[in-house]
Amino acid sequence: MVKSLMVQGTASDAGKSIIAAGLCRIFKQDGLEVVPFKSQNMALNSFITKKGDEMGRAQVVQAEAAGKEPDVRMNPVLLKPTSDRKSQVVFLGSVLRDMDAVEYHEYKQQLLPKIKEVYEELGAENDIIVIEGAGSPAEINLNDRDIVNMGMAKLVDAPVILVADIDKGGVFASIYGTIELMPPEDRKRIKGVIINKFRGDVALLQSGIDMIEELTQVPVIGVVPYAQLDIDSEDSVALVQKSRRFDSRKSLDIAIVSLKRLSNFTDFHSLEIQPDVSVRYVQPGDAIGRPDLLILPGSKNTIEDMNYLRESGLEAEILECLEQGVRIFGICGGYQMLGKVVRDPLHTESEHDETAGFGYLPSETTFAAQKRLRQVTASADFSFLGAHIFGRNLLGYEIHMGQTDFLEKTIRPFHIAQEDNFVSDGAVSSDGLVIGTYIHGIFDDDDFRRSLLNRLRVQRGWSEIPVQYRYREEKERAYDRLAETVRASLDMEKLQAILEGDR
Repeated sequence: MVKSLMVQGTASDAGKSIIAAGLCRIFKQDGLEVVPFKSQNMALNSFITKKGDEMGRAQVVQAEAAGKEPDVRMNPVLLKPTSDRKSQVVFLGSVLRDMDAVEYHEYKQQLLPKIKEVYEELGAENDIIVIEGAGSPAEINLNDRDIVNMGMAKLVDAPVILVADIDKGGVFASIYGTIELMPPEDRKRIKGVIINKFRGDVALLQSGIDMIEELTQVPVIGVVPYAQLDIDSEDSVALVQKSRRFDSRKSLDIAIVSLKRLSNFTDFHSLEIQPDVSVRYVQPGDAIGRPDLLILPGSKNTIEDMNYLRESGLEAEILECLEQGVRIFGICGGYQMLGKVVRDPLHTESEHDETAGFGYLPSETTFAAQKRLRQVTASADFSFLGAHIFGRNLLGYEIHMGQTDFLEKTIRPFHIAQEDNFVSDGAVSSDGLVIGTYIHGIFDDDDFRRSLLNRLRVQRGWSEIPVQYRYREEKERAYDRLAETVRASLDMEKLQAILEGDR
């Protein structure tokens, strides 16, 4: 029979996703078949599986750590916010519809039987399921219809490990408050506490650990140190923590426009770990300056974000960048914005019928009711800063509602393999300053990424450098380092006892 272990947090960004990923890698190293599971995720970072299903990226990271192909059953419900009050509800990889918070709160109980069904399917195929919660189990206003924290733990009778972030401060208050706010039957499910992101000597914590164990009657099974592991995060809190300044120790300055509905910022993690690249996220009030490359990222609401750029003054700054010869790269929604107009006749993303784009590309985009979801293999062939950029077997995925058409003949830099032929993707402006594509993950290809970066280096008068980080290999090493850190920090005997039911 499959064993289960649930990881919940005292708050968002406590580190439960990373701890869950570490546990997945540990169990894999121990020769067990392990799979991640999160019944409901809320994020604008998503991934497309080989079957064309959409799921949250946190479970993709955990699946990679577990050595498993991402499967939509690992994240049956994905909520993608479209506004402050509404989210697009994606169930088992397909869009149901947009719902406001009240409607979804009433509706979600209908999803429980299917959630349990796919959980049991995964259980029949694996030895251990590592379940991740969301937010905090002490959100007492939502507990009556919870399907992701204690509601999920009850549904599958899973023991719970509570993760608390000490880096934010008030860790013992957060542990005690979380546990005390739970009803007695839920408290009994918490079998251990992990204190996460600790900096310093653990001995200094011991008196506090002793006291919190006495107060809660729950053992602290480990203290995990703060570590920079270069593992991408999907949490919106992580986006807030991204740098907004150029690191003068680096050669290249890449600025990413921080849209209100920015999606898939994980596209840029492969750039962030490059030794010669400083990546910064610019917001209204920040000086864009003259970066070596300006990126317009994906957006969950392209029209609203285009209007946001216009109203915030960022559009004028971006126009000035182009006038000064700054190269601009648009991905998905950012690519759509680079055209002349974006239309939404069915109001699939907003209440607006259309809005003007930047006009850098001779294109028009029209949203339809059907979302395009697919993994792709592509090639690249275009001129950039006086040299030809080639790429073969570029792996990525598409997630978009719009169809982009061109008003005149345009250079199409990417070619997506489709059955026995290729379909052109993206565009390059006539002056070569602007590039766009629908392909998420385009920068993950080592040779393509380095070719692009080297052209920027040459433009600045610096010599080219070879590929120093193989992104996918580096991710595997990062998962191993994570597992090593978590294993060394936890009382593995206690953890094993919890897994075995000695609780």
